[in-house]
Amino acid sequence: MKRIATVAAAALIGAAFVQYAGLAFGDDGWVTLMDQAGKGEWGEVGKANWTFKDGLLTVDKLDGKDIAYLVSKTAYKDFQIRAEFWVDDEANSGIFLRCDQSDKIDAKICYEVNIYDKRPDPTYGTGAIVDTAKVDPMPKAGGKWNTYEITAQGPHLTIVLNGQTTADVQDSKHLNAGPIALQYGSGVVKFRKVQIKPL
Repeated sequence: MKRIATVAAAALIGAAFVQYAGLAFGDDGWVTLMDQAGKGEWGEVGKANWTFKDGLLTVDKLDGKDIAYLVSKTAYKDFQIRAEFWVDDEANSGIFLRCDQSDKIDAKICYEVNIYDKRPDPTYGTGAIVDTAKVDPMPKAGGKWNTYEITAQGPHLTIVLNGQTTADVQDSKHLNAGPIALQYGSGVVKFRKVQIKPL
């Protein structure tokens, strides 16, 4: 019986290792999805020229008409995200949360934390959660390094951009665990660090 328990424990540890392969864990519970040491493990939906060079994940061109995404291999339900990013004024990007699928990403099946200074309707531009939490006034992210701190805990979502709370909302459209995704739509987008801490 003891041997069976040992084998079962080893199998569970092995499964956990496979699930989280490619992720770097810190002592404080933060998981590094990408940083200056490496791009990390992501799936792709759509095509763009994502490149990792000089410690930055950079993208500035779509390969086709469809918006492109890097999608996490792991699903997350309740968590905090810290993301450091730089965009130019023309950029259309964002961070998608709790996506219902990993092979199709959009704001209907995920929460989209927007990075889009020139969005035609600025109420859901940079700092907003598209179709969920408006931002007023809309902060600008273009031309500088920024930090997003995103918390999703049950129906409670909070977005902090560069120390300023831009969204704080209760919403239950997407409560299940799902992957996160980094979006590229236009302009120049660079990510320096993306970390997540399961809650």
